[in-house]
Amino acid sequence: DEIPTAVGIFSAFGLVFSVSLFAWICCQRKSSKSNKTPPYKFVHVLKGVDIYPENLNSKKKFGADDKNESKNKPVMPKNSLHLDLEKRDLNGNFPKTTTKMQSSPDLENSSPKHFAERKKDSVSPDSLKSITSLSSDDKQDKLGALFFSLEYNFEKKAFVVNIKEARGLPAMDEQSMTSDPYIKMTILPEKKHKVKTRVLRKTLDPAFDETFTFYGIPYSQIQDLTLHFMVLSFDRFSRDDVIGEVLIPLTGIELSEGRLIMDREIIKRNVRKSSGRGELLVSLCYQSTTNTLTVVVLKARHLPKSDVSGLSDPYVKVNLYHAKKRISKKKTHVKKCSPNAVFNELFVFDIPCEGLDDISIEFLVLDSDSGSRNEVIGQLTLGSSAEGTGGEHWKEICEYPRRQIAKWHMLCDG
Repeated sequence: DEIPTAVGIFSAFGLVFSVSLFAWICCQRKSSKSNKTPPYKFVHVLKGVDIYPENLNSKKKFGADDKNESKNKPVMPKNSLHLDLEKRDLNGNFPKTTTKMQSSPDLENSSPKHFAERKKDSVSPDSLKSITSLSSDDKQDKLGALFFSLEYNFEKKAFVVNIKEARGLPAMDEQSMTSDPYIKMTILPEKKHKVKTRVLRKTLDPAFDETFTFYGIPYSQIQDLTLHFMVLSFDRFSRDDVIGEVLIPLTGIELSEGRLIMDREIIKRNVRKSSGRGELLVSLCYQSTTNTLTVVVLKARHLPKSDVSGLSDPYVKVNLYHAKKRISKKKTHVKKCSPNAVFNELFVFDIPCEGLDDISIEFLVLDSDSGSRNEVIGQLTLGSSAEGTGGEHWKEICEYPRRQIAKWHMLCDG
């Protein structure tokens, strides 16, 4: 009788010890998670909704409730920009008001102590309203203005960019005389952080009010960065239209005193010339016995820069056409930050007909961009009806089957 009793007592003590140990481990994990830095690179705040994990349990969820926040932050001047989220229309836009806004200075020619001064090249609401009264020739030169704010959160060691709104954008849709704008932002020069806003339909004065919080950027490196805003209009049936761009070097900007509200004119994008698209080296071999076409994408050189950073992430897309109908497609891997890329990738296509009379092959060199649609750097077409080196190369592979023939080709405008 003593042995079963001892076993029962020992089992009871063991069960109590196991439950206590499990509860202690759970408490330790919960406390460690609460102090852990968020693992992601940035946090996206849409329409003022704060999605910081440490703030999800607080009562303050929306940017319109600023009563508690005003106690901890310095009071903003009366003439600064204030966006009231309750006064939006169905498209998410703000109604036009006559409130005057403080214009931001020219970043390149000013010191941090003069942020409150008005400069001639800054955009004011009065000048934006005058856009509607300009002639048709002047409207083509005016691309509107972009309003945004910059801030550095020292507690979280995060760089915060709020894209507020754009005004006076040109109409990219000739039928409805409006646009479907959105903004793509890249932090240069490394292009590690690429984000974009949502698309706002049928408006020339979009109010985005979207906040992007980037972690892991030390305050000492802010001076070396440049913000690149690309303003585009969404097109469901073709490539999105580029409205313009805004380039903001952060050299000389002091964010230690709090949030900085800025506005800049949208300028026309620096379009590359067709003669400077670069070159592509490809090798082709036609196997008449198996009726296959072997294509080797070898190298690309002198590719132009895809944006103001001077860096491209190229890859090649290969399309096979039969009687002007695409029947097959392949693509190479992406080569990061390489204007002179080496691919050395082989593709084999089955030809659905005898001979290469109705066959053509298209090479598209694109720049990989995770933030939006990939941009075409240049293109090349080889076939019986192709002109220049494309037609000559095609003629040679038809005359000399089973022979691998390689040639350099100039890329044309995509």
